[in-house]
Amino acid sequence: MKKLIASFMLSIASFTSFAADMSNGADNFYKSDKVILQKVTFKNQYKMDVTGNLFMPKDTTNDAKKKAIIVGHPMGAVKEQSSNLYAQKLAEQGFVTLAIDLSFWGESAGEPRNAVLPDLYAEDFSAAVDYLGTRPFVDRNKIGVLGICGSGSFAISAAKIDPRMKAIATVSMYDMGEANRSGLTHYKEFKPMTVEDRKVILAEAAEQRYVEFTGGKTKYTSGTTHEITKDTPAIQREFYDFYRTPRGEFTPNGSSPELTTHPTLTSAVKFVNFYPFNDIETISPRPMLFIAGENAHSREFSNTAYKLAGQPKELYIVPNAGHVDLYDRVDLIPFAKLTDFFSKNL
Repeated sequence: MKKLIASFMLSIASFTSFAADMSNGADNFYKSDKVILQKVTFKNQYKMDVTGNLFMPKDTTNDAKKKAIIVGHPMGAVKEQSSNLYAQKLAEQGFVTLAIDLSFWGESAGEPRNAVLPDLYAEDFSAAVDYLGTRPFVDRNKIGVLGICGSGSFAISAAKIDPRMKAIATVSMYDMGEANRSGLTHYKEFKPMTVEDRKVILAEAAEQRYVEFTGGKTKYTSGTTHEITKDTPAIQREFYDFYRTPRGEFTPNGSSPELTTHPTLTSAVKFVNFYPFNDIETISPRPMLFIAGENAHSREFSNTAYKLAGQPKELYIVPNAGHVDLYDRVDLIPFAKLTDFFSKNL
């Protein structure tokens, strides 16, 4: 009987641990009644469709010439996860905002689905500038970019070669290149990845190319776990609570929930050749703002970017916040700081 009760209590505890943590105002699926939403599709330079949600203040007219902000989603996510929230909150402050799906993800074009191509991700940001800069209600000289998580590194990559991006902000940024080359080098739960570790992954991906070239099944990698156990690391639990619970779970039409956040193995290794912080100082004198949570496992990437960037720049640390906290916890996200940054610098 004691064993039965213990088993029952463990089941209750497990169920409780899987429930979505909606503290600190978690509101990923926020819907604003103060802005106008329009789904838009435009071509990138390679004639691929990029789809986004355009949010406009209700007072927007064709001669408004408003400031605009492009918002990029976390790596492996879609615009409905975090990006829409940020875009709406900023549109409420008077900006025209555009939350985009990166190529191969969400409603944007690209095959195979969930493929990794960092240069094309950066191109999508530039294509979004093309689109916004040709709208009559946008001042093309006042367009900024905001990248969340992995999109922070893609936005920086784009801004280095596209001076039309006048102000650059990142939130909970991941340097997707360094994360795939070395892992999380400053986080105690993970030992740094060695060159030999990396070579094992590269060899597996290279062999998998033969499988897929000859019609075999696509293999996916990394991303968020689908099951929590007593041994699940804290970082995976953090992502699980967003991507695998009603708090942030979203599956685009035609996609599969099993593939959400998981890139293809054969393409994910392209991140090894991705160095977004090289020449980051050349973005100056355009201003940069790096926002990270005080307790975020990814904080090292914002620290590094800030150190390497030219002036003007600012590193803004959010007290008592982790990495995923800044995806949707509106009581922690410093929207006022972002509003002030873009208002002054666009």
